[in-house]
Amino acid sequence: MAWRGALNPHSLPDGRLCLEDGPISLLIGIEGPPHAVRAGQNAAGLRMHGLLAALCEELPALRRPLADAMPSFRHPVARRMAEACWPHRLEHITPMAAVAGAVAEHVLAGIIEQPGVQAAHVNNGGDIAVHLTGRASLRVGLCGNLADGRPDGLALLRAGDGVGGIATSGWPGRSFSRGIADAVTVLAPRAADADAAATIIPNAVDAQHPAIFRRPANTLDPDSDLGALEVTVEVRALPRMLAQLALERGARVAERLVARGMITAALLRLQGENLSVGDMNVMPLTLAPVEPGLR
Repeated sequence: MAWRGALNPHSLPDGRLCLEDGPISLLIGIEGPPHAVRAGQNAAGLRMHGLLAALCEELPALRRPLADAMPSFRHPVARRMAEACWPHRLEHITPMAAVAGAVAEHVLAGIIEQPGVQAAHVNNGGDIAVHLTGRASLRVGLCGNLADGRPDGLALLRAGDGVGGIATSGWPGRSFSRGIADAVTVLAPRAADADAAATIIPNAVDAQHPAIFRRPANTLDPDSDLGALEVTVEVRALPRMLAQLALERGARVAERLVARGMITAALLRLQGENLSVGDMNVMPLTLAPVEPGLR
């Protein structure tokens, strides 16, 4: 495995594989006979090898907002990022909005090519690409507020649901948001599409109130692809009615995406208020305490 030295792989006690390369850190779970698991892990490493360097070569174009013409990219992950974000181009969006989901998709595709792999998931910082067959299922902890990162709910994904990706975003998360959602979880047929939607929908969960504080993105990160656009840096206690109104604004965007078949379901959350959109039979939820360490 020539990729081992570069990617710093190590196994976790629960059997998952961790692959790290610079800012990319993947948690990979594979189910199947031992030979299939080993082959899947090796395929994941091969898919990751050189990926970060290839994306960095195209980074200036990946950071540009999409406009009237689809940009041309060399690497398949870069092309997939642009493809996932293209339907949202009337908003300010760059292909970077789908980078985590597209990377997870790319690695998962290599894994499931291996004979005998029955189920697999690739978690890229909370953006997860999923492949399930037969009776396989995956429990995913849901975070109601990205500020603390603790799961307070559960989604059960099953083979046959048509869900290949799950992504969560909100203003306290690792990426900037122009909205005020504590967390928006999106399910979609593919992970990159879930990732892009988990940018657009939280941006739409918005309101104006003295308890909401914003700053230009480039004052927080000079390299931000949002430039001088204002992003949310703090949301204090809001009137309940205003929080509900903000969630309804985001839900209207989510409903349009569900109607177009781009996502399957979404759960929007803000200061204790919850609003769901889409086929909730595909995303059965338990909003209750979840044991630590759930994935």
